[in-house]
Amino acid sequence: MKKNKVLSPCINICQTDPINGYCRGCGRTRIEIASWGNKKTSDEWKRKNLKEAENRLVGVQRSLFAMAYKEKHERLYSQSLKK
Repeated sequence: MKKNKVLSPCINICQTDPINGYCRGCGRTRIEIASWGNKKTSDEWKRKNLKEAENRLVGVQRSLFAMAYKEKHERLYSQSLKK
């Protein structure tokens, strides 16, 4: 994994809130989630969306997301160094 690659914010808590339409794990909408899988989606858009999605999360939910995303990034980066 490239160090500057924008890692998907998915933390495997995939549940859409029926009221606001945001994923309870990462704060993204279904359309945003689909856009991340599109190879034409720019890293610039992903970085902006990552911040927007994180800002939708509040309190403990936001803290848990930040911790899980950081651990995911560190785990994947350290695995790439072993290759």
